[in-house]
Amino acid sequence: MYEQVLDPLLGSLGLSALAAALPLLVLFVLLGIVRMAAWKASLIALVVALAVAVLVYPMPVVPALLSASLGAAFGFFPILWIVINAIWVYNMTVTTGHFGVLQRSFSRVSGDRRIQAVIIAFCFGALLEALAGFGTPVAITTVMLLALGFSPITSAVVALVANTAPVAFGALASPLVTLASVTDLPLEELGAMTGRQTPLLAVFVPIVLVGILDGRKGVRQTLPATLTCGITFGLAQFVSANYISVPLADIVASLVAAGATVLLLKVWTPRGGLEAEASTEVDSRGEVVRAYLPYLIIIAVFVIAQIGFVNDVLDAVTVKFDWPGLHITDAGGDELSLTEFKFNWLTSAGSLLLIAGLLSIPAIGIAPGRAVERYLATYAQLKWPIVTVMSVLAIAYVMNASGQTATLGTWMAGAGGVFALISPVLGWLGTAVTGSDTSSNSLFGALQVSAANQVGMDPTLAAASNGSGGVLGKMISPQNLAIAAGAVGMSGREGDIFRRVLPWSLIFLVLMCALAYLQSLPVLGWMVP
Repeated sequence: MYEQVLDPLLGSLGLSALAAALPLLVLFVLLGIVRMAAWKASLIALVVALAVAVLVYPMPVVPALLSASLGAAFGFFPILWIVINAIWVYNMTVTTGHFGVLQRSFSRVSGDRRIQAVIIAFCFGALLEALAGFGTPVAITTVMLLALGFSPITSAVVALVANTAPVAFGALASPLVTLASVTDLPLEELGAMTGRQTPLLAVFVPIVLVGILDGRKGVRQTLPATLTCGITFGLAQFVSANYISVPLADIVASLVAAGATVLLLKVWTPRGGLEAEASTEVDSRGEVVRAYLPYLIIIAVFVIAQIGFVNDVLDAVTVKFDWPGLHITDAGGDELSLTEFKFNWLTSAGSLLLIAGLLSIPAIGIAPGRAVERYLATYAQLKWPIVTVMSVLAIAYVMNASGQTATLGTWMAGAGGVFALISPVLGWLGTAVTGSDTSSNSLFGALQVSAANQVGMDPTLAAASNGSGGVLGKMISPQNLAIAAGAVGMSGREGDIFRRVLPWSLIFLVLMCALAYLQSLPVLGWMVP
């Protein structure tokens, strides 16, 4: 049994926090400055995390290695399991030519590639985030943007930046369900509070996406469309989170935003800009329907799987067990649940994507043998992202199990009266490390509430700010960088993508910190439910 210590280095919380930050500093320096391939950088950072755990924290070697193996296993299932099957579905549509049909279909919504990119990355990506999450929207929308003619790095950057506003309610509000579980706060209150933060972010994201694609001129030329998309998404997310359904917030928002944007384009056309290449090929209605079928099947499978009795049947075969040989308690002596491994092999989003892929085989007319060939090729395509993601999750689990993450969180929680200003930073840090807003909430949710109670801040605001700040760390997470890079054939150049998305992550984080701070004061305190 290993018991965590928060201040192992000379009894100093500050020095211990500095040591605990070393794995993250090494990882981001190797990625952003040295420009090392992500799989190499993550393996080196893993060695650093293990060294800190064993040499600074009193964690024995065996539990440290076991925690790394648990993280690597979690990295493959469920996270990589989702990405692999999502990319496989895409690869099959490329093989049959239906992805080209889909591309031409999007071009008919608008001949402007900037508008197409917003609809795909922001609206369609939000729908995928709502249903699956965990890297799925980045994996799919990145390759869709690439097919529109954008460069690989631009496609990756746009997909990552777009995957922000929907994340807090992703995978049918899994991050908020987890947050409610670890904080004992009502899901409805947490959803309502989050729905008064991330919708404000959503208003600006489509504008930023066009700015990335076409600069200030493009922003001016497309402003009616981007404002329509962002404002309707934000309003729909707010209304759903506060008055309809927290789990359905992203589904409602993505459909409303897409519908409103398409309606606007019937009466307004953007000037200038990036015109899509005109295609002389005419697709039949049947071919267009077949091109959309894999994605419609994905949506249908996920919706059916969420029906109460269906979910119960599928979940009946789920296996949960404590990772052999790994027993950990926190600094207070309470046993931690992070040693549990959940193998939900039928309800996992990756398994549902696999089922949808199998159903798509006859729908798009690909030979079964060819489908199997594409499945194996997908593993080869993602070999380095697989190493990266498993290594990054191993780092996260070593840091969590040894107490490094708790040390960082406790040190930041000592900010006193300005804690509200840095509350989103905790969530941002957690998601940057783990690649998951759900994991960030499970790490820091209870800590946020405890710190809020100590400094007189509303605990619901603090907990929600953790998730809202967390969504902004996703674009710089090595795990998601690896997914985006692997999808567009840029494995080994994750550092280039990192440098492009980091400024946007920090700008949005500053805005979220300011919003959370003002909401803790009378000036915007009326926004707290």
